[in-house]
Amino acid sequence: MSKPRKPSPPKASLVGLGLDNTDGHKRLTTGEQFAIVGGSAETHDRMTETVVKTFEELKTRGKPLHQVEPQELAEILHKSTPR
Repeated sequence: MSKPRKPSPPKASLVGLGLDNTDGHKRLTTGEQFAIVGGSAETHDRMTETVVKTFEELKTRGKPLHQVEPQELAEILHKSTPR
């Protein structure tokens, strides 16, 4: 008899993909729940800043990523994007 498996906790991640790289550098930044891939130096930095601010806002709201509705996440991402 096999032991019943415990349900795994919900998982969610954010992925940022930059397509404007012309300098040949390969940029990759990862965290516990995100990955930022590619882009020019400026784009990569903006995406990284956006993700960091997004997770700060989620922490302020007391919500883990997997519990945020898509519309709320879109609003947070928009608010967190550097101008």
